[in-house]
Amino acid sequence: MPDDQPEWERLACQDQGDRIRQAREHANLTQEKLAEKADLGRSTIQRIEAGAGIKYTHLIRIGRALDVPLSDFVR
Repeated sequence: MPDDQPEWERLACQDQGDRIRQAREHANLTQEKLAEKADLGRSTIQRIEAGAGIKYTHLIRIGRALDVPLSDFVR
C-alpha cells in the first residue's frame, strides 16, 4: 500500500482481511485450501488477510469459495 494511504483506508483493509480470515477459519480451511477453491494464489490470500486490500474479482471468488455473501466482508 502507498505510504500516503489514509488511516481510515488502511484500517478498512485490515478489517476486511480479518473478516475473510475469520470466515476461512470458520470453514476450517487453510490459506492453501481457500486459495485452491477460489482459484487464487496462497500468497494472494495471505496478503489480503494481512490487510493489503483486495480486488473486487478476488472478493467475489473468495465469497463463492466460502459460501459467504460479499456484504459480510464489506460492512
